[in-house]
Amino acid sequence: MSPIVKREGEKFTLPSKYLLFILTLVCVVMIIVTFSTNAFSSSLNSFFGTVIIPIQKGVTSVGTWMVDVAGNIQSIADLQAENESLKQQVEDLTAQNTNLEQDKYELTELQKLYELDSQYDNYEKIGARIIAKDAGNWYHSFVIDKGSDDGLTVDMNIIAGSGLVGRIIDVGPDWAKVQSIIADNSSVSATILSASENLIVTGDLELYDQGVIGFSKLVDDVDKVSVGDKVVTSDISDKYLPGILIGYISTIDEDSNNLTKSGTITPAVDFDHLSEVLVILQTKQQVEDSSN
Repeated sequence: MSPIVKREGEKFTLPSKYLLFILTLVCVVMIIVTFSTNAFSSSLNSFFGTVIIPIQKGVTSVGTWMVDVAGNIQSIADLQAENESLKQQVEDLTAQNTNLEQDKYELTELQKLYELDSQYDNYEKIGARIIAKDAGNWYHSFVIDKGSDDGLTVDMNIIAGSGLVGRIIDVGPDWAKVQSIIADNSSVSATILSASENLIVTGDLELYDQGVIGFSKLVDDVDKVSVGDKVVTSDISDKYLPGILIGYISTIDEDSNNLTKSGTITPAVDFDHLSEVLVILQTKQQVEDSSN
């Protein structure tokens, strides 16, 4: 084999057979090193440990966060839907409860009217509902949903609760206006049931602010009348049928003339809360005419 000689002016080149031999030798050495040592695996482990694994952890964390966010969004949507459903259920139950309370109230009122009807069963009556009232907190004047088409006329007596409410002062085909005994211009001839002593019951809206109405012209020389006595309409009343409960004596005062007494009466009717009433289908005049 002739030696490799570089002539002057020529470029040195390694013959291909030598290059192939060198490369083959390098590959063999690397194979031996790879199988017999952990030199490269350590480097690879170091590479993966410092570069790949942190990236993988980041990707995993981002993926987990996105899954959690998606789950939270779905949970929020589910909670919102459930909240709307619960709101609707609350509204439905509230409406049902309101209706039940209203039904209970109306039933209670009807039971009171039924009991009142039985107390005055010698009079023909018709039930009516209040559809309007004058301004203010009390039912000193109001309109009912029955009228002349139902046989109603002016001066028919109105009762509710436990006794006298007032009388009809105006009437139309399907309505009637009622003036109650607490109105300022109301006046009722009455009597003390236990003592048969007469008096005049007068309406007073300012006085009713204390829950009472006034009375006057009571003649009681021997103190037969006391607090708590029942006051009813008298036989001498020209507008009201006799024996209808007005209320109970609450205070008694001596008048300055020393001849009569005045005071206050607690009405038998709650004029703050009226909704249903009974109309007695006879006036005082009609009863007197029929008895003559």
